[in-house]
Amino acid sequence: MKDIQSERDHRRINIRKVGVKTISYPIIVLDKARKRQHTVATVNMFVNLPHRFKGTHMSRFIEILNQFHGQIDLQSFHQILEEMKTRLQAEAALVEMAFAYFLPRMTGQEVLNAGRYECRMHGSLGQSDELELQLTVPVSLPLKQRSVSGLPRSRGHWGQALVSVKFRHFIWIEDIITLVERAIEQAIGQEQGQSSGELSGSLSVESLTLQIGAHLAEVSAFKWFSVTVENLFEGYSTFATASCPYSSISPL
Repeated sequence: MKDIQSERDHRRINIRKVGVKTISYPIIVLDKARKRQHTVATVNMFVNLPHRFKGTHMSRFIEILNQFHGQIDLQSFHQILEEMKTRLQAEAALVEMAFAYFLPRMTGQEVLNAGRYECRMHGSLGQSDELELQLTVPVSLPLKQRSVSGLPRSRGHWGQALVSVKFRHFIWIEDIITLVERAIEQAIGQEQGQSSGELSGSLSVESLTLQIGAHLAEVSAFKWFSVTVENLFEGYSTFATASCPYSSISPL
């Protein structure tokens, strides 16, 4: 069958993005404790085409994705981009992959529950390649023990921290989550210490952003990072953002 899409086009107009999006696709990601974790991703795949091509076969995006669904990590993500760029004769390739990552919580030998973290991997390959990982980590404040007998201790949802990182070398997703949560716990602990063991409600998005940023800055695996902390209220929210290097912090 004649490949119409790959024929030369004389209109000399570049197609900035062509591809497929919102693909619901089962993937396997690397898991530090259990080696592999099965989850479902929403995938967007695009290429930039030179003006000499009319278009591309959309089925090729799915064919390429099928080659790598058994393992998604830094290396395979780069290979997907290379395969897209080569097979589709593109000037640049881009993949966005959003998925839920689950991290079990344990006390001794007992698994209490599994925390859910929203992740997004964003990779592009043109003249150079870039890979960015985004994680959303909930921020919860400890609440006082309820006086009603039999009810468990609960935690109040305060907001969330959105952390984006670019890598020098591999680091486990679990280790990034643990690092961010440790920074959050320290910030809450400092606030409790300043208010005689009780939260006074003055925990700020600025202080929490700086605390998380200071922890991320100590990790040599990151060549760049960005942190946005959001405190959620009814009808509005406040936020602060910092990046490496600490060029600015922008409270609302």
